[in-house]
Amino acid sequence: MMTPDTEEALAAAIRDASGPLLVQGNGTKLSMLRPVQAAAMLSTANLSGITLYAPNELVMSAKAGTRLSEIEKTLAEAGQQMICEPPHIHGENQTIGGIVASNLSGPRRVTGGAIRDHVLGVRAVNGSGEILKFGGRVLKNVTGLDVAKLLTGSFGTLAVMTEVTFKVLPVSEATGTIVLRGLDAEQGVAALSAGLGSPFFVTGAAYLPAERKAFLRIEDFATSVKYRTEKLAGQLSEFGAAEILGTEDSIALWRDIRDCKFLEASEAVWRLSVVPSAGPAILRALAPLGVTGFLDWGGGLVNLTGPADQATHDAVCQAASVAGGTWWLMQAPEPLRAVVDVVPPEPVALAAIRARVQASFDPRGILNPGRLRAA
Repeated sequence: MMTPDTEEALAAAIRDASGPLLVQGNGTKLSMLRPVQAAAMLSTANLSGITLYAPNELVMSAKAGTRLSEIEKTLAEAGQQMICEPPHIHGENQTIGGIVASNLSGPRRVTGGAIRDHVLGVRAVNGSGEILKFGGRVLKNVTGLDVAKLLTGSFGTLAVMTEVTFKVLPVSEATGTIVLRGLDAEQGVAALSAGLGSPFFVTGAAYLPAERKAFLRIEDFATSVKYRTEKLAGQLSEFGAAEILGTEDSIALWRDIRDCKFLEASEAVWRLSVVPSAGPAILRALAPLGVTGFLDWGGGLVNLTGPADQATHDAVCQAASVAGGTWWLMQAPEPLRAVVDVVPPEPVALAAIRARVQASFDPRGILNPGRLRAA
């Protein structure tokens, strides 16, 4: 494994590469998407450290190999947080480069946006070993095409990020959660939709079918949270009597939702993005196959787990397709990931555009070949 400790050394390693490279941070996401057949492994783990933190400007820059846990600890000490609430489903060793490269976001994405929306700039090395810089370190910058967002979610197939700059926000003084019990999936999604459509600014909306509970989160100053949770609970009275959780219980609950703690232990994990009204039907359709899950993002995110076999995978993909949505294979044994699509097939026109973009960044095709699609 190559673990360069400077950007220049990483660029040299890519220039000198004689074949495909498996690009990773700490390797926490190797069970996600397709396995890469590579001649060598290139890790950004030694490119670590926070390079800029301006709390008053709500901006942080960190090298790609910096652990998410270090970033969150530094932010917490200043009473701040990452806006998109990135999940810890891949453990505590995941890096900021890996989070950005996979565009992983948690419950607050439903109102706060994805991590792609908060990336201000990146430094990266392309497949020719050239050091590139996109975006900047301020909230208002005009520097041409927003390539930083293009690299977000590219899984290291376009360039190897070496540094990321992103926006942060203060931690709310208080958090309250409205809990509605005894709801079936359709009622649960209806309650979530009503809450998200209210004027009370709900920042989390999830439904757990196994517990028949809907959860709606409000974050702000303590007096505001108390007022808004009570008002919203009253407006949702048609769904039954509501329980209101305080800050400590709410934080623990949403951490578990963020990290998919409510998924049963199984071999494969999928993430589906659909219109919220489609979530209940997907849960019902896949239940006979031993697939279970829960809904987040107001019902628009379906987290599923089940047997790691091709028939089950095909059924999950079909369910997402029928609903007009999209899907990822988030985790599965390598034999399955090697033979199935791990993301939906691309339309011909989009595939042609992607191929041209990829060729411009990585003309030799050496960066994580086959990670997203069969090479």
